[in-house]
Amino acid sequence: MANRHLARSIVLQTLFEWDTTVASEKVARSILARNVAEFGADDVDQSFMDNLLSGVLAKHDDIDLVIEKAAPEWPLERIAPVDRNILRLGLYELLFADRSQVPAKVAINEAIELAKTFGGDSSGRFVNGVLGAIYKELGEPGKDEQGGKKSTKVKYEDMPLQSLGGAVVYAKHDGQYYLALVHDVFGHWTLSKGKLEAGESPEAGTAREIKEEMGVDIVVEEKIGENEYVASHPEKGKYRKHVSYFLARADYVPLKLEHGKGGLDDTKWFRLHEIIDLNFYDDMLPIVTLAVQKLLDHASREKSLPHRDVRRDAGAQL
Repeated sequence: MANRHLARSIVLQTLFEWDTTVASEKVARSILARNVAEFGADDVDQSFMDNLLSGVLAKHDDIDLVIEKAAPEWPLERIAPVDRNILRLGLYELLFADRSQVPAKVAINEAIELAKTFGGDSSGRFVNGVLGAIYKELGEPGKDEQGGKKSTKVKYEDMPLQSLGGAVVYAKHDGQYYLALVHDVFGHWTLSKGKLEAGESPEAGTAREIKEEMGVDIVVEEKIGENEYVASHPEKGKYRKHVSYFLARADYVPLKLEHGKGGLDDTKWFRLHEIIDLNFYDDMLPIVTLAVQKLLDHASREKSLPHRDVRRDAGAQL
């Protein structure tokens, strides 16, 4: 296999020069070519370096936002340039690379090694702390696939269960349907949800959580799906999260994201035709798609009504 550690080192040096000279993407590619000629070896993987550099440059705005959320006490401009670009490189591989080619632990370990080699005395600890926090937020992907230590596996059905409620929140404004979504620090638009309190019904808990998270009152109309996945707590270990999702109506009012809401950085209304261009998690797509179809069916029925009945029937439905 080509020497990918050397390849990452060359890309890091390129990113450092691109960052500190405020160079363009085109110039960055020229810098990479120069660095490959000066530092590369016969087995260096040119394609890997090209893709890695292009990926970091394309995603660097999203990556920088993740860094700001993961290390709020360290504004980007205060992070040493070499550490800043090691984080960019490591986060690109952790968040966006093909995990079959670059497992999460490999992405983190490679970044730490780069920090030890090119950074200061505390760079390794700093990079490890930031990437480790994000790795835990992701649910520690691949944790059981690597390492020589045997771990005691807990059966899925024996894991503690946490119940949550979420909703596809919609409103009608100027004759068009809108969806209210939240944006997370990993670059995805998703549905607002939250943990249910003891003795609270999924409908009531969902209404409370969405009010707290987006600042909007909702009327829960119907259940449209469920989702269950495994999460990991650094002290309590793995547990199941079971989310019940609803279609819920709201007034078209300004949204306000709860201050300091963990993992989220924005909330916004979208018209239905804008949804197709958004970046969703795979497990959210079926739920959002079903909700959109239901709203389109509403709209179709409204158009088929006699003109004199449209307002009356629309009010009854919505």
